[in-house]
Formats: sequence, C-alpha cells, structure tokens
Amino acid sequence: MTLQRANEAKRKQALDVGTHEHALDVALRELPDLPLAGVGHRVVHGGEEFHESTQLDARTIAAIEACSDLAPLHNPANLAGIHATLQRLPKLGQVAVFDTSFHHSMPAHAYLYAVPYALYAQRKIRRYGFHGTSHRYVAGRAAELLGKPLSALHLLTAHLGNGVSATAIAGGRSVDTTMGFTPLEGLVMGTRSGDVDPSLHQYLATHAGMTLEDVTDMLTEQSGLLGLSGESNDMRNLLELASQGHARAALAIDVFCYRLAKGLMALCAGLPALDALVFTGGIGENAARVRELTVERLALLGAVLDAEHNTAHGRASQGTISSQQSRIRVLVIPTNEELEIARETVRLLGPAA
Repeated sequence: MTLQRANEAKRKQALDVGTHEHALDVALRELPDLPLAGVGHRVVHGGEEFHESTQLDARTIAAIEACSDLAPLHNPANLAGIHATLQRLPKLGQVAVFDTSFHHSMPAHAYLYAVPYALYAQRKIRRYGFHGTSHRYVAGRAAELLGKPLSALHLLTAHLGNGVSATAIAGGRSVDTTMGFTPLEGLVMGTRSGDVDPSLHQYLATHAGMTLEDVTDMLTEQSGLLGLSGESNDMRNLLELASQGHARAALAIDVFCYRLAKGLMALCAGLPALDALVFTGGIGENAARVRELTVERLALLGAVLDAEHNTAHGRASQGTISSQQSRIRVLVIPTNEELEIARETVRLLGPAA
C-alpha cells in the first residue's frame, strides 16, 4: 500500500492480507485524523447505463454489477472496494466515477461497429472507450496552460502507460477514442495487442489448436511490448535494451510509436481543427524518446518538437515541448485521475464534501 498526505512524501508498506477490506482497514488506521467527507470510487465500465459520475445507492451498485460482463477483470474488483468502503463508512456519501462516461459524447458514427445492428440494440455491443478520467483531466489542464477556454479547443490526448489510449476532444467533449468494446481494442500496449484481424481467433483455433480463451489470454497478457520484444512490457527496460543494441526491443518501440502516430492521425477525422497534442501517463510523461519517435511521424499535422524541452519533459516550459515552428502545441501534462475523481465527488455531494 502507498499512503501519501498532501505535501508529504509517499510511504509504502506491505500488507499481510491481499484483500480490499484489509487494505482499507490499514489506510483508516494509518490516517485516523483524516476528516473524511465523502468517498470517490473509480469504476472502469459503466456500459450504456452511466453517462456521468453517479452517487452510489443500491440501484447504482446493481447496475455496476450488471456491467461486469463487459469488464470482468475490472468491475468486480471495483465493486469489492465499494462494498468494503460502504461497510466501514456507511454514513459517508459515495460516488462512482466511470472510465467510460467521458466518451458517451461520441457520435453514433464513432461508437458503432459495422456488424448487425441487432447486436447493439439487444446486447449493447459498441465502442465505449476507457481512461476517460485521465483524458478529461489533462484536457482541462491543457486549457489552463494554453490560456483558452476548453470549450474553444480541439485536442488530441494520448494516455500512455501499460494501458494505452488516445482521444479526440472537441470543446471538452470526447468525439472519438482508440479503445472500444473492451480495453483490448486500439493501440499497442504493455501486454495487450491492440487491433488485430478478427479472423485471428479462427485461424489459431484451426491451425494451432488454441481455444477462444487461449487466444484472448494471449492477446491480453502475452502481446504488446512484451510479445514483440520477448523481454519486457516496461518501456523503461525496452529503451535501455534498445540503447544497448537489442534489435527486438527497438522493434517493439518502433511498432508502438508508429501505431500511436497512426492512431492519432486517424482521430483527426473527428476534429474540424487541432490546437494541441497532449502526452500523459507513465510513458507519455517520462519517455522523451517515445514522444520524439511519435511526433516525427506527425509531419502532416505540422508538429515539431523542441529537442531540449522534450528531453526536460516540458518542466522548464510549463509543459510545452513543441518548437516555435510547430503549427500545433505539443504538451506533456502529468495526469491526476485521483484529483479528477475527488472533484467529481465534491460536485455530486456538494461543498460540504
């Protein structure tokens, strides 16, 4: 567990029992004087039910449980945290903030798949998008740094971590994103493949004897940077290996950056103009080489980096890493999903929170 008070260094400690209940007990014991006024929960999938953050009650919890089939690796864990908190802090207002809700502003031509419409009408199979809390936060920070109202800006935001997604944002609203029905769709990630030919499942079942579960596990846990490099899903390790001449590490980085640039260019179809490109997430904030290799492939957008500012991660330039010759601003903005969740919690529970 990592604990951090405002303006203090992080403190880490090992937990004796790996459950949400035990972790919450330790946190409350370690912070006995914390004046709690509300609790905000990150929930990955809200399906079509939740278009915005929502205060938790019995109906809301049941609806989140009903979405678990859409995110079986995430929503049950989110619900475990919710139940543990409700048991220990039953008098506090509690709010669910959904990764998917920010993307509900996407138009139908962006979220529908070209499959029989009945699959959407009856089973809600569509593109949902994820990382919405991060994309919303950095879009707001970009408006502050650019000195313009968010409602007047057109942005591309790239959340690069072990999970990777990019979003086109017009006037503060998501108009398209790279992740889809699940977080497996889209760009190359740490262990996830991103987009592949849908016929791959049938081919591997027929010719390699793999089950549907085998293929899905491979695409989710054994692919991406890890699968391409054969070494690691950690970009830091791959950059070090590539600098030492490791060919497959260098190849994994190149595929990652090319697919990212390609995805960003495709998202421009949803925007009438482009003011700025924002990098965020662990890789986006810290890997100058990744930003360099990606922006090199965005010449059609007129994006040009300032090498010195890029190497310094934009710290000396209020986040800007583009040169004066660049037609668009390129920014590095550290994400803060926890702060965004806190803001949403206060918004719904009122100023007393």
